[in-house]
Amino acid sequence: MVPSVSLDVPVALWVDADSCPRQLRVILLRAAMRAGVRAVFVADRKLPDVMEAIASHTHVLRELIMEDKPGIDKSDLRQIKSPVMMIVVTSGTDSADEYIVSHAEVGMIAVTRDVPLAARLARRGVTVLDDRGGVYDASTVGERLSSRNMMTDLREAGIFAERTRRMTTADIQSFAAALDTRLSALLREHPSLCLVPPVRLN
Repeated sequence: MVPSVSLDVPVALWVDADSCPRQLRVILLRAAMRAGVRAVFVADRKLPDVMEAIASHTHVLRELIMEDKPGIDKSDLRQIKSPVMMIVVTSGTDSADEYIVSHAEVGMIAVTRDVPLAARLARRGVTVLDDRGGVYDASTVGERLSSRNMMTDLREAGIFAERTRRMTTADIQSFAAALDTRLSALLREHPSLCLVPPVRLN
């Protein structure tokens, strides 16, 4: 059974982790932990780098609590956990997509390079970032979806062989900048999304 995200804990960031490159996952993990927000990575398998980061974040948070409250009960200490989550869905073509769409709400941020998923989320009032730093909302995603559909039709007709451009350093920097801008704006508007003390991990 796929675990459900607790509805009483606000989610700031959703990640379509099935297709998210590792170097971008690093940026996302660091940003979420630096901001102290709940970020949910959704994939059809456990991602070792995400699991390791969650464990490290939990360890650091518990150390901070022990410094502040040396006599804290061990059972209470065990309740301190990273707000970052890894959700493993059943393997299937659109399992991760459906999970994110069914849980994401207006004002949240989502990261995906899947254009149809981006369109569905944007129309629900979610701000969507792609893997190159592009930002989409309900007013802009339609054009991107139309372009994608046209390229798909041309490729299926054998007229055009679409090639995925290799990700560059500039793309990664653009993504990091777009994420920082959107996450900072979200936290200014909703400071309660910061659930734990900010932590910087290497």
